Amino acid sequence: MGLVAKNGARNQPRNQPRTSKVHPLMIPAFLVTHSGGFHADELLSSVILTRLFPQARLVRSRAPEWITSAKDRIIYDVGGAYDADAAIFDHHQRGAPLREDGQPYSSFGLIWKHYGREYLLAFGVPNGHVDQVHAAFDAGFVLPIDLVDNGVLSPSSAGLLAGLTLPSLLETLKPVFDDREPEADDRAFHQALAIARHFVEAAIGRHAAKLRAQSLVLDAIAATGDRRVLELPMGMPFRPAIIKAGADHLLFVVHPRDTDWCVTGIRRDEDGFALRADLPASWAGLTNADLEAASGVTGAIFCHNGRFIAAAKTREAALALAELAVEAAQLAENASATTSKA
Repeated sequence: MGLVAKNGARNQPRNQPRTSKVHPLMIPAFLVTHSGGFHADELLSSVILTRLFPQARLVRSRAPEWITSAKDRIIYDVGGAYDADAAIFDHHQRGAPLREDGQPYSSFGLIWKHYGREYLLAFGVPNGHVDQVHAAFDAGFVLPIDLVDNGVLSPSSAGLLAGLTLPSLLETLKPVFDDREPEADDRAFHQALAIARHFVEAAIGRHAAKLRAQSLVLDAIAATGDRRVLELPMGMPFRPAIIKAGADHLLFVVHPRDTDWCVTGIRRDEDGFALRADLPASWAGLTNADLEAASGVTGAIFCHNGRFIAAAKTREAALALAELAVEAAQLAENASATTSKA
């Protein structure tokens, strides 16, 4: 039998739910997954469950007495069945569960499906944002783990970054082949669990932050009208709200940053680097006096060589840079249109 461990106080949720949606009157005494080598899916499932049920003991075992359904436990990634009513969530058996689009679940996808919304509430996500964050995290984080675990997607598809994908990095935390200490796998599992928890919480925190930012950005867009420069009160995720608002006229965003102000381009696509408009080529890579001379703006201090961000000492200087960048972009657009007609 594998390790039976008491979850630490660090897993205490902000608002622990009183009940489980799967067993409405039951808080489990045990969270049971398999012993031996581990993968990302049961590690990440454990992140969710140990936060929701910090008083439960985490059991890693393949012994029949542990992986048999009972009212005092949740079993995942082991047990040979998927039965939410019995709180058993395996995906290795014949007839394993599939998503509505036919893609396979791993234990992580199943745990997220049944416990993810409760986890988000415990994490502090506002009730009105839970469904959106749940869906976004499922599509961008959970589904890839499911596909890799089921052999549908290979980390090698990431090319040179294959060894830096989350499943690959978590795999490196397993004991090496000749580590024969009896507790090596269990010790490594719990070390990896602490690391995996950080990735889950950071990813969910960012999804939640995007929704908090959205209302601020939408208000700023409304106040901007038909101007091409959007001013924000601080740095924040802005592209999703710009797309949602259909604000196709916007070219640059200006906001304060620590001791200076930024002028930032707006990407055309979520996954690409191309911008709606680049900063002027004559500014690229310049700083301080050189940038002031090239732009004619006192207080200009930096323009990235990639022409996607610039900085200035003051709000006025940043807005001046942004307006000059808009003029340059419009001139370039007009010239291109004239050439096309010719």
